[in-house]
Amino acid sequence: MTASPVRGALLAAFACVLVGASFTANSLLTAYPYPAGQALRYGVAFLLLLPLCGTGATAAVRRLTARQWARLALLAATGMVGFNLAVLAAERTAEPAVPGVFVGCAPVVVAVLVPLLSRRRPAPVVTAGALVVAVGAFTVQGWGRTDGAGLGWSAAALAGEVGFAVLAVPLVRPLGPRLLSAVVCGVAALEAGALALVSDGLAAFRMPDPVEAAALLWQAVVVTVVGFVCWYAAMRRIGAERATLFSGLIPVSAALTAPLAGTGGYGAAQAAGSLLVGCGVALGAGLLGSVRRGLPGTGTRPPAVRAEGTDGTPGVAVATAPVTRTAGTGP
Repeated sequence: MTASPVRGALLAAFACVLVGASFTANSLLTAYPYPAGQALRYGVAFLLLLPLCGTGATAAVRRLTARQWARLALLAATGMVGFNLAVLAAERTAEPAVPGVFVGCAPVVVAVLVPLLSRRRPAPVVTAGALVVAVGAFTVQGWGRTDGAGLGWSAAALAGEVGFAVLAVPLVRPLGPRLLSAVVCGVAALEAGALALVSDGLAAFRMPDPVEAAALLWQAVVVTVVGFVCWYAAMRRIGAERATLFSGLIPVSAALTAPLAGTGGYGAAQAAGSLLVGCGVALGAGLLGSVRRGLPGTGTRPPAVRAEGTDGTPGVAVATAPVTRTAGTGP
């Protein structure tokens, strides 16, 4: 199979569309204890991901250093358990659009932060695309009522979304998308389970009703197993800066599916915002350039991109020529 930026872009887009569509499932879990629900979600996802990790998974996990385990724990705590907790806390005093707008700014933060951490200058095209995506996400969601607490928790949700991408950068290559997804889900299940026991005791782990069980299974199987693997596979191909651009599709997907659940509508503002998000993604991810280079007779050579090392630092420049992947190497 030929690896290409276009395939990485499609994987990132698919993952973010799944996350946006999952907002319907979230609305069905308002009566279920949050920490216990997250523990069940990530625990089921961990068990489903284990058989997909391959024969070398145990050896790869054993090679993880204490620093990498600490990064995994922080990734699970901030980008998974903490992110969802911050969104729920923000929505106690703020309308859902407020944390949504903050999270929509994640592409801008990641576009600047990841290169700086790798001692590179932010790419102007990626940063410009991220700004357009953020404006599009704001247009889709609008703004709503809030207070200081709502703004603070919304900012915490933004930090969690950024952490979900930035903290994973040095872990994608040594573990691969499938094993990274499995390990971080296992860690998140333990963290959420501990939080559930501390806050509510064993009573938190009540049997979900049929609707809640279906929502939890959707989150575990579709959003977490499929979505996480696609997300980290996209990060490995196009980098965290470009992959995070596609998080602008989350509010677009949520707006498109809201009428199906009777929780919102899709009007002119949502359509205009969706168009802006699409333009920003195409600009920042270089999709327009990829299409142009693929046209016959253009005579344009693919530019060199800088491959990242396993620690997230820049490596040598390599050409973006198609690379043939062998079977069994993962998505």
